[in-house]
Formats: sequence, structure tokens, C-alpha cells
Amino acid sequence: MSTTAVFYDPIYMEHDTGYGHPERPERLQTTMQVMEQSGLSEKVRIISPRDASVEEIGLVHPRKYIDKVRKTAESGGGWLDPDTHVGVRSYDAALKSAGAVLEGLERIFSGDIDNAFCLVRPPGHHATEERGMGFCLFNNNAIAARFAIKEFGIRRVFILDWDAHHGNGLQDIFYDDNKVLYVSLHQYPHYPGTGSTSELGIGAGEGFTINFPLPARSGEEVYLAAFDQVIAPIVRTYQPELVLISAGYDGHFSDQLCSMLLRGNSYAEMAMRLKGMAEEYCGGKMMAALEGGYNLVGIAISITNTIAVMAGEEVRLEEDVDIETIHPSSRRGMEIVESTRETLSEYWPI
Repeated sequence: MSTTAVFYDPIYMEHDTGYGHPERPERLQTTMQVMEQSGLSEKVRIISPRDASVEEIGLVHPRKYIDKVRKTAESGGGWLDPDTHVGVRSYDAALKSAGAVLEGLERIFSGDIDNAFCLVRPPGHHATEERGMGFCLFNNNAIAARFAIKEFGIRRVFILDWDAHHGNGLQDIFYDDNKVLYVSLHQYPHYPGTGSTSELGIGAGEGFTINFPLPARSGEEVYLAAFDQVIAPIVRTYQPELVLISAGYDGHFSDQLCSMLLRGNSYAEMAMRLKGMAEEYCGGKMMAALEGGYNLVGIAISITNTIAVMAGEEVRLEEDVDIETIHPSSRRGMEIVESTRETLSEYWPI
């Protein structure tokens, strides 16, 4: 049985995104309630994390941008772009959001815990080095990867991004870096418009950016085929020393922003595969950080299932709905998986 930590702090509820914004505090509130009702909260360690320092945020973001976020909050708040709001406590929440992934790594590498789920907001995977966008301020998993490389001397980080929106920020930050293998499964075409199969990285990083630009209504079968037929063989070759998950849940069938028809159980199945990879290649060192997911029930069920898998618990919540009857899935996704495999065969033995 794994020792799993869930990093959470009430300050995340104080990140004000504005009235009617989909990335709202209730996402975390509902998830905590469902975890408690399921009994899972008694099976994990819930920890209030430390703040990240400005220097640690600076592993990814320049001081000028960090100061911009801080000053925007101190001046009463404002918008970084039409989607991305900074409230008066958003900078403080963002420091503790990044701090969660850093403390998670510190505890994992010290042996205090086996793995961690960072139940944080604001999210991070759209944030580029110099720009917040797509609801994201600081790029939490990018900071985590750079921190792990700097502090623990590792050279192979595997980031799996299952958010239904492409993690353009993560891709940009590591596009020329072979110390990070970035894999994204996302709805395409969709915001932010990036993430085609041809985006493979440059220089030393060529072949280390892998995108599955899946059509709407791809469904669980397509996602698991991508894992089993393409991702698993690549990871076997890459032999990661750390597994990070950009855990967005807007692929859930109930989500109002995307249309990927996943269930709560779909995320459990993906988490199980990633946990197996972590156990086989890097002593179980695995950490997830929350990204998107905007239907309150869908995200709560999906996160609870993910954490249960990480903790080795039998909790498995199911939705009582026949998705195929309501929204028949598309089989075109299988064609994308196969074409992606063919493209990547130039770089990996698959």
C-alpha cells in the first residue's frame, strides 16, 4: 500500500477568478467533500504545503513576470488575458500552488511519502515562461521538473498531460530539452490551438515532445490505446526517474468546455498505468498536479478515483449513465493514435 499525500490549503479558495468563471473555488471544495464521503480522506495524508520562493519560481519564470503577477494582486487584481484573472490573494495562492509540487518532491525523494496529488489552484500547464494564460499563472509542473533536475540530479522526467486542453506552456518550456519527455493527450482542434502531431521538439529535444491531437468524442478506448500501444513502449525506452502528471479533468463527459467522453473510471485506468510505470522505472516516484476540469461532480469523482489508485485503495466511484447512448464515441481517434505511432517510430522503437 502506498503512502500518498494530498497537498491542499484553504488559501486556494481565495484565488478569485471573477464571477461565473469556470475555474472556481468550488472545484476543490466539492472534491474534498467527495473524498471525505468516500472515506478516502482517512487513507491519505492531507498536508498544507509550504510556499515556493521567488527564486524557485524563477527556475522557469523571469523575475519581471513574477513581479507583474505580484503587483497585479497588490494593486487590487486584474486580468492577464481575457481568461486569466489575478485577485488580491492570487499571488499568495500561486506561491503555495507551486510550493505544493516542490514539497511533494522533497517528501518523495526523502522517502517520507511514495507519491502525491497536489490539489491546487491556480493551475499551471498553459503558463509560458513570460505569460500567464488559460487560467494559469505559474507553471507548477515545469517548476517541479526543473527543481527535480536541479536539487536531485535527475536527468529523465516524464510528464504526462491528460488535460483535454493542450499544455502549450509545458511544451514551450521543454521544447529543446531532452531531460523532459512531455506527452499530451488533448482535444484538437481546441484551445489553445497547439499540439499537432508534427510538434516534436527541436535540437536536443527533438522527439521528446509527443502530442496526441485527438478528435472530440474520442473516449476511453482511444486514450488507453494511446497508453498501451505508444506511450508504454516509449517510456520503457526512456526509463524515467520521475513521473509527473498534469491532471486535468475536462475530458470528463460532463465537462462544459470539452467533449472527450471520459468517465471517472477512465482516469483511474490511466493513473493505474502511470503508477505501474513509476513503480517499474523509478521506485514509484510519481506526483500529480491539478490542472483543469470544470463540472463539479465530474472532477470530484475523477480526482477521488485518481488518488485512490495512487494510494492503493479500492475506492472506485462510477457515474450511473450510459455515455454511448447519449453521446456515441468517435472511432477517428484510433486513426490519430496509429498515425502518431508511425510518426514517433522515427525517434523511438515502437
